[in-house]
Amino acid sequence: MQAGTAERLGDASELVQHQRFMREALALAAQAIGRTSPNPAVGALVVAGGTVVGRGYHHRAGEPHAEVLALAEAGVRAAGATLYVTLEPCSHTGRTPPCAPLVAGAGLAHVIVAMEDPNPLVSGSGLRLLSERGLDVRTGVLEDDARSLNEGFIKRITTGLPFVELKVAMTLDGKIATDRGGSRWITGERAREWVHRRRDRCDAILTGAGTVRLDDPQLTVRLPEHDGRQPLRAVVTASGELDGGAAIFHQPAGRTVVFAPEGAVLPALPGASTEVVHLPPRGGGVDLGDPLRWLAEHGVNDVLVEGGAALNAALLKAGLVDRLSAFVAPKLFGGQSAPSAFGDLSVGEPDQAVQLADLEVTRVDEDWLFRGRPIVHGGHC
Repeated sequence: MQAGTAERLGDASELVQHQRFMREALALAAQAIGRTSPNPAVGALVVAGGTVVGRGYHHRAGEPHAEVLALAEAGVRAAGATLYVTLEPCSHTGRTPPCAPLVAGAGLAHVIVAMEDPNPLVSGSGLRLLSERGLDVRTGVLEDDARSLNEGFIKRITTGLPFVELKVAMTLDGKIATDRGGSRWITGERAREWVHRRRDRCDAILTGAGTVRLDDPQLTVRLPEHDGRQPLRAVVTASGELDGGAAIFHQPAGRTVVFAPEGAVLPALPGASTEVVHLPPRGGGVDLGDPLRWLAEHGVNDVLVEGGAALNAALLKAGLVDRLSAFVAPKLFGGQSAPSAFGDLSVGEPDQAVQLADLEVTRVDEDWLFRGRPIVHGGHC
C-alpha cells in the first residue's frame, strides 16, 4: 500500500475491510499465474452488504476478464455493490472487449482497485471512465502485493524485456557438479519440488547449449497435480553445437526455441516442436538482450533461467537478472576442476562483489534458499 492510501480510503476499519476482500481477489488471480500471458493475472470480487456475491479471475488470454466473470456471477446483485479488482479495468479492445464500460454500466456504487494498469493503452483511462460515469473509485489497496503478483507483466509492458529469475542449485563451496560431472542430485526433494512449482508459474525456461550437452535436461514441469501446460523451453547457443537427440527437443508437450547467431551451423532438429531464431552476431556470440526481447515480443512475461556458469555470469554482467534464487546444499564437492555456479564476473576487489538486495533466506528441508535482487557495484557485476 502506497503512502497516503489510508486518506484516500477512509478510516482504519474501512481499510481493513477493503484489504480483506482485495486479498481474496489477489488469491483468485494467483490461480492463473503462468497461464494468462501476455496478459496479467487479475482477480475480482463483487461484494454486497459485506457478502461476496460474485467471483472471477482471468484464466488465459482470449478468455473473459476477471470483472466480466465476477459481474456475471453477481447478476442483479451487483446493483449498489462494490467491485474489488486487482488491476485497473481495461479501456481498450484487444482479443476481448474493454471491461471499463461494462463495469460502468453494471449498476455498481463503488470500485476498489489495487493498482493502475501500466499498459500505455490503459494507464488511468479506465479509472477516469468509471469516475466520469459517477462511480466512487478508489485505488491503492494492497498495491505492493498486486505489483508483486504481476511483476513479469509490469516489467515487459514498461521495458520491453521479460522479468528474469536466475535459479542455481549449488553446494556450500559453490559447485554445481563434481569434477567428474555428477550433478544429480545436489539439493533435496523439497528443493526440486520448489523448482517444478516455479517452472509451473513461468512462461519460459532459458538455458545454454552447454547445459543441454552436459546435463541433457528436460526443462519440464513434473508435478502430480499438473494440468499439462508446459512453459516454452529456450536454448541459447553461440556455436550451434547441439545434439538433435537431446531430451529438450523430444518432449510431448510445449515447444522449444533455439537462439543462434546468423551463420551458425546447427544440426537437424525436430521440426514439429522446435523453432530456430537467428540473431545478429554480436562479437562472435549472442547479445543476451536479443533473445529476451524476442521472448517479450512473443508475449513472454516471466523467464526462469536454469543454465551453467557461463550463461549465469553473462546475464548478471549484462544487468539482465531481476532476481537471483540460489539453493545452497550443506555439502562440499571440492576439486579445482569442479564447475562453479558462476563464471567470470569481473570482480577484482571484494567491494565489487555482486550483492543481493531485498534478501530473503528460507530453509527448505536440509537446503537453504537465498533470494534477492542482484546489485551492480562500481561498474562491475
